[in-house]
Amino acid sequence: MRLTFAMLIIALGLAACTPPLPESGSQGVGFQDYGTYLNQQSRVTAVPAPVVPPGFSPAGVAAAIDRAEGTQLATAAPAPIDPNDPNRPRGNQPAGIQPQNGEALARPGGISDEQDFGAVSQRETIESDKARIERNRSQYVVVQPGALPQRPGGTGPNIVEYALSTTHALGTQMYKRSSFRVSDPASACARYGSPDLAQEAFLAKGGPDRDRLGLDPDGDGYACSWDPRPFRAAAN
Repeated sequence: MRLTFAMLIIALGLAACTPPLPESGSQGVGFQDYGTYLNQQSRVTAVPAPVVPPGFSPAGVAAAIDRAEGTQLATAAPAPIDPNDPNRPRGNQPAGIQPQNGEALARPGGISDEQDFGAVSQRETIESDKARIERNRSQYVVVQPGALPQRPGGTGPNIVEYALSTTHALGTQMYKRSSFRVSDPASACARYGSPDLAQEAFLAKGGPDRDRLGLDPDGDGYACSWDPRPFRAAAN
């Protein structure tokens, strides 16, 4: 009983010593009212601006650092191009060179202004077009065709002349052929790279009357299915 009464007395004493909690409407952090906090904040001095010595140039310092490091400064942007300047650059042409035709005004991206009627009309006139046409006509040269070269003699049969001298169709027998064959016609024709070469060899060995090489077994005068019709069509 005495112990319980003593503990009660101690608890009441501790409660009397505890300070009252601040009200949310009048006091804030640090157990002071909000007005005092604002007064303290208003007395805080601003951070002073850095003092720049006379003659100090940040750009000059940056340039000196770039020179020491071996780097180049960025070049300034080029001046805008005056479209009325006769010496303005045009397309890939250097300044001072004026192309006769098809000039392209230097624009961002290299876009030609040939489709711009206003830009073209400023530098082209009917008189300038007429002068250009006359100048082109004076430089126009007509090359006359010459005679066709003659086929040199001693080079073998001319299959073009032979084709133009014939009129019969493929497979029409015009010449006698023996039924006795020394070699197979397919094997004989395989020795030549083209029917034209086979026809030349056939004519050189006595064709079309004779077929010593076995290239014309049907006797139409055309070796290895050589066709004279393309030559006839070209002549007509």
